[in-house]
Amino acid sequence: MSSLSALQVLLVDDNQHMRAITATILTSAGIRRIREVRDGAEALEALRDWPADVAIVDFNMFPIDGVEFTRLVRNSGDSANPYLPIIMMTGHSERRRVQEARDAGVTEFVVKPITAKAILERLNAVIFKPRPFIKTESYFGPCRRRVNAKAYDGPWRRSTDPRNQASSAA
Repeated sequence: MSSLSALQVLLVDDNQHMRAITATILTSAGIRRIREVRDGAEALEALRDWPADVAIVDFNMFPIDGVEFTRLVRNSGDSANPYLPIIMMTGHSERRRVQEARDAGVTEFVVKPITAKAILERLNAVIFKPRPFIKTESYFGPCRRRVNAKAYDGPWRRSTDPRNQASSAA
């Protein structure tokens, strides 16, 4: 975990108690540079002068929630870092909320109550196993595919898909 000590983590949650718990987990992993803010608006402002390596954000905040924060980081013309790894925390794990966060460009997702293991696994995933970013007319963010299903016989959408490579070679 000593490799995490160089990280700058932006911690965004409107609940001070949740920020304290998460900051304690990060500190115990050796992370010393943590900037805490209360909502997405403060987080966007913080990113202008503090280059975070990772953002850990709550889903439900006001005036800018975690999903809108993610959309703005990914798509705003004046975004400080559209490729910023964003880990979403939430107490609401309904499928539609996870999909909403994913479709906004969230990199990883963790459900509250959080554990040190869950936070550290997500940090390791975004740092040591980053997913490529995809840009389409309607989406910009990390590739949403977690697995390339070999048995899938549906429409192929990328030039790197096996079927497209086969037809290009013919």
